[in-house]
Amino acid sequence: MQHNIFTTMRSLKLIDGCKGTQIYALNPSNPTINGGGGGGGGGGGGGGGGGGGVLGEKLLHHLHDHAGVNANRYKSNQNCHTVVETLLPHGLPKVDLLDPRIEPYLKSVNFVETLADVYRRTENCHQSEKSEAYLEQCAIFRGLPDPKLFRRSLRSARKHAVDAHSKVVISAWLKYERREDELIGTSAMDCCGRNIECPKAALASGYNPESLFDPCVCSRPPQEDVDDEGSLEDEECSTSVEDGDMSFCIGDKEVRCFRYNIAGLSRPFNTMLYGSFVESRRERINFSQNGISADGMRAAEIFSRTKKIDSFDPPIVLELLSLANKFCCDEIKSACDVYLASLVSDIDSAVLFMEYGLEETAYLLVAACIQVFLRELPNSINNPNVVRFFCSSEARERLAMVGHASFVLYYFLSLIAMEDDMKSNTTVMLLERLWECGSSSWQKQLVNHLLGCVMLERNEYKDAQYWFQASVEAGHTYSLVGLARAKYRRGHKFSAYKQMNSLISECTPVGWMYQERSLYCLGKEKMMDLNTATELDPTLSFPYMYRAVLMAEDNKIGAAISEINKIVGFKVSAECLALRAWFSIAMEDYDGALRDVRALLTFEPDYMMFNGKMHAEQLVELLRHHGQQWNQADCWMQLYDRWSSVDDIGSLAVVHQMLANDPGRSLLWFRQSLLLLRLNSQKAAMRSLRLARNYSSSEHERLVYEGWILYDTGHREEALAKAEESISIQRSFEAFFLKAYALADSSLDSESSQYVIGLLEEALKCPSDGLRKGQALNNLGSVYVDCENLDRARVCYINALTIKHTRAHQGLARVYHLKNQRKHAYDEMTRLIEKARNNASAYEKRSEYCDRDMAKNDLSMATQLDPLRTYPYRYRAAVLMDDHKEAEAIAELTKAIAFKPDLQLLHLRAAFQESMGDFVATLRDCEAALCLDPSHGDTLELCNRARERCNEQQK
Repeated sequence: MQHNIFTTMRSLKLIDGCKGTQIYALNPSNPTINGGGGGGGGGGGGGGGGGGGVLGEKLLHHLHDHAGVNANRYKSNQNCHTVVETLLPHGLPKVDLLDPRIEPYLKSVNFVETLADVYRRTENCHQSEKSEAYLEQCAIFRGLPDPKLFRRSLRSARKHAVDAHSKVVISAWLKYERREDELIGTSAMDCCGRNIECPKAALASGYNPESLFDPCVCSRPPQEDVDDEGSLEDEECSTSVEDGDMSFCIGDKEVRCFRYNIAGLSRPFNTMLYGSFVESRRERINFSQNGISADGMRAAEIFSRTKKIDSFDPPIVLELLSLANKFCCDEIKSACDVYLASLVSDIDSAVLFMEYGLEETAYLLVAACIQVFLRELPNSINNPNVVRFFCSSEARERLAMVGHASFVLYYFLSLIAMEDDMKSNTTVMLLERLWECGSSSWQKQLVNHLLGCVMLERNEYKDAQYWFQASVEAGHTYSLVGLARAKYRRGHKFSAYKQMNSLISECTPVGWMYQERSLYCLGKEKMMDLNTATELDPTLSFPYMYRAVLMAEDNKIGAAISEINKIVGFKVSAECLALRAWFSIAMEDYDGALRDVRALLTFEPDYMMFNGKMHAEQLVELLRHHGQQWNQADCWMQLYDRWSSVDDIGSLAVVHQMLANDPGRSLLWFRQSLLLLRLNSQKAAMRSLRLARNYSSSEHERLVYEGWILYDTGHREEALAKAEESISIQRSFEAFFLKAYALADSSLDSESSQYVIGLLEEALKCPSDGLRKGQALNNLGSVYVDCENLDRARVCYINALTIKHTRAHQGLARVYHLKNQRKHAYDEMTRLIEKARNNASAYEKRSEYCDRDMAKNDLSMATQLDPLRTYPYRYRAAVLMDDHKEAEAIAELTKAIAFKPDLQLLHLRAAFQESMGDFVATLRDCEAALCLDPSHGDTLELCNRARERCNEQQK
């Protein structure tokens, strides 16, 4: 092995790193840092060879300033090694500890065919089956990076839900997607104002998909109750006036009744009172042995006349429910069910009533209790009083008796449990219940695969192998990856290799196949597989990470950072940032390491560094003593610089530092959410947005953040309502901006465009920082361009550039292009490329303003920087089609579709195939595209044409 100054470090402990001749108190208050080292801890310690704080600080300055004096250089090198050893107590990363994650989702070898098949079945199935068909779409879309697809399918599943159980579960799931449990001051039973998530609408009977987005009863003004107490009391007293014609004797009490009314409650009562039983001839009937009190029987008598139970106390209603079950009184049972369901409002009442509901098979009451449990997720998943109703086989059977054991229920619960703790017994039990509920092929594939993933995490490899094998047998090819991994962990490496080798030879190769096979081979073959995986699917993180760590092991730290930069440039993840920070520490680039660790904490606040051995926050504390020290004013300047240079990761790091100094600043949490959205991390962005809402200092500010939460989860109308309510309280930049942004989300006519312009102009009149005003000016310029008012658009973009909103170069280039000033447009995009740290989109846009050869070069650079951008593939394919190279054009699109099944890519390939006369392939691509966006007009038209031609060919 080559000489490596870090090789010996791998065996060093942090305490050993503190035993040198110089000791530096990186964090005197942290016992982990000072842990047993000699030389004392405080900041004072004076001279001498033990070198306390003062000497340490001087040498630290020498380390960063690279002093030229030989003696100082020697000391700095000594100090350098000590600092690096302190910051890297576990040495450099090792390739042996890297493992690609097995995705706990349905994953298809031919994803386009899967999408097309699901779309066809969804369109052609019966109305009563549509909800389950959309749930299958949810299971497929859950593995895609865009959460909007999953939520759209979930809303469609709710739209077509027929029974109260499905409505309750899916409504709660939709609410969970916004994680409103993290919002301070909200209740689990709060309603968003629309039927789609309304807890009362979920319990209502009937199927009316068209009313799903209508305002629900909760949002309507309360109606005055009709005062019918007097009439009810009169009716209740009428028996005592007329004395009735029979009595039920319960103990020493007698309840007078009308025989005809009681007989009308059910067929058993009718048979008892008018049939051949002895009770039919008696005026007084002993009813003491039937488990009902005199008060309960008196309530039954009143119900027999009034058909109402609202005036009774809950214990009496529970008695009536029990009586209704014993004597098959459907009308009483239904009334009791509805009334008791209305009383369930929190966890305590739900736990109490759940037992009664299960015992008495009260469908709505159990539904209401389940609704509370689900709306209290994820907290309720750790409540033993709640999970006991779901986890065991007996619990599922009890739920099934009431009609409340379903795949959708246990799928929802299982996903929450896996997010909470993938290895827990609760997770395993819920998945086992999910397996018992699975019936269709996709359900069996999914649950077997999920059980395999969980067992693998629990290091129960034999069980993992069993479940992955079951999933493969059910038709889920991707589970072969889990099967191979389980065999490998059990010591059967060659068997795992043969299995993946066989899969590659039998199927159309996909990136993850080569990635997995690389685990089971060595040397050049391993690297060839990793390179092929990257070529087929550049979005896979593991190959970049493996190559980078391998370079680091060969002392090529700079090359390792360059390798990891390739994927961080277009797909940011906490694990890649952590690895780059690790390398930066080894390179003594402490500012770079601190930037990456701060940024990754915005993605995952609980992230553990160094293979789970140190919390990232602790590493921040260590690193910040070696980086530049900024106060809050410095941070604002740094944020402006990084924002203007389109350095999103650097901006995130600065915002994280500012929040560490001022954690209650809602504006900073909001800014963090915008940056995370820009980096396609919606989950983390929504968490930051919720914190912005929680820390808001005024009602109008809180309403704005609630509006953004609603907008980002697909509730545009509700978001607009929040913005308007905020403006009615106080005119603010963010409220006007939110309203303008939400309105501009749809196609704007001339009148609507003018309205949006007015809103943005009002926003600019309100106080805000330059970063947000630059965004508003940029958006305003875009609307002016759409209105063909190019001069005003130009002014807006220039004003935005004046306050360092660098992205305005792109808008200004568009203005020049529309004015036929192509050279100016090209130059403007060149300026953006020079200024922007993340400039793939700038290369892509500049290609529109130059000749074909230059455009090809720019688009090639755009693809190299960000393979997920689809326009370059579409452009190259169109050029190939123009050159009559149809097969090459199709191959160019197919290459991108393999790792990014995009609507535009699918539509273009379908159009090419139509021109080539391949109508079957055209129809397949159209159906797959419509699965992604069912309302895309051009694709619908193309799909109908292709279907007609296919039908003609079949005749």
